[in-house]
Amino acid sequence: MNNVKIRSGNELVVEGAIAAGCNFFAGYPITPSSEIAEGMSRELPKVHGIFIQMEDELASIGAVIGASLGGKKVMTATSGPGFSLKQENLGVALIAEVPLVIVNVMRGGPSTGLPTRGAQGDVMQARWGTHGDHPVIALAPAFPKEVFLTTIDAFNLAEKFMTPVILLLDELVGHSHEPVELPGPDEYEIVNRKYPEKLETLEIYKREMGKPPLRPDFFMGYPIHIESLEHNDYGYPTTNPEIVEVQQRRRLEKIERHKDEIIRYKTHYTDDAELVIFAFGSMARSALEAIETLRKEGGPKIGLFQPITIWPFPEEQLKKAVGEKDVLVVELNWGQLVYEVERVLKTNKIHSLLKMTGMPIRPDEIIEKIKEIKNA
Repeated sequence: MNNVKIRSGNELVVEGAIAAGCNFFAGYPITPSSEIAEGMSRELPKVHGIFIQMEDELASIGAVIGASLGGKKVMTATSGPGFSLKQENLGVALIAEVPLVIVNVMRGGPSTGLPTRGAQGDVMQARWGTHGDHPVIALAPAFPKEVFLTTIDAFNLAEKFMTPVILLLDELVGHSHEPVELPGPDEYEIVNRKYPEKLETLEIYKREMGKPPLRPDFFMGYPIHIESLEHNDYGYPTTNPEIVEVQQRRRLEKIERHKDEIIRYKTHYTDDAELVIFAFGSMARSALEAIETLRKEGGPKIGLFQPITIWPFPEEQLKKAVGEKDVLVVELNWGQLVYEVERVLKTNKIHSLLKMTGMPIRPDEIIEKIKEIKNA
């Protein structure tokens, strides 16, 4: 059966969330993500879910934390200024190990910046925006079907690893309307959080290193304690250095030891490439068009490494795809992931094409930069 539809990226996030089993959304309208809240307000009642428009962004993430602890699959959506306001409670979700999905449809900044124009300036905020040392999972799809499936993936990873997952779109991806053939339910996996068969003690954070906590939710008959302070296995505050180190390592290692399960990426034309472009989100689309144009015209053979998982950064995958080739990093910011690429590819020659004007980097601009590099 033909399942082709015309959808924007924001609409595909809604469809992906519903397909993943999301049954609670709390948010506050903000351009360019508002269509996600609007869509969830329409679709959640159809599946007996709950939609709440909160009074602000701080309350929105607080509500989804509470709903998640009550057993719901939860999501909130925002853009740059709202993402900034969510950072404190994002830290709460990280230390308490609460599964939730935060969508950030990126726009120009800082501050209120460029509400209606796209950017990719929040990738470092996604990694380090909340204070303290912490692991994080952040995903950045580029193409329509990818947006749908990556939204499902965000929920699956949140539930499996008991952690917040950040879904980064930029305005260009969020607002572009395109035909997309959505996969059927038998073509993707849905992961639900696991519960202990029986809780012998209330040590809800006790587990082997490298594994997520296996704990009940609220209202399941156990008097569990969830805390934003560093805590012991029972969830109660502690400053004992030995316990603190164990808890910190548990949160880190549950992500670090499973990076191969978490990291998603695509390579395009890298096998015979003379130079590889590193680009994500909408810029991966511009880069791919530039690459295919050059190949059709008999120009230099260029490849593309497209990370879908931004954090953890795909270090080994990038090294393998690039080898000793030169790299061109294309980003809608003044240079953020280019520093990660330089850190990982220490011996490669790294070039960059950056823009932060609210306008996209066009394929012809990428072609011009490639020619400049080749002629240098």
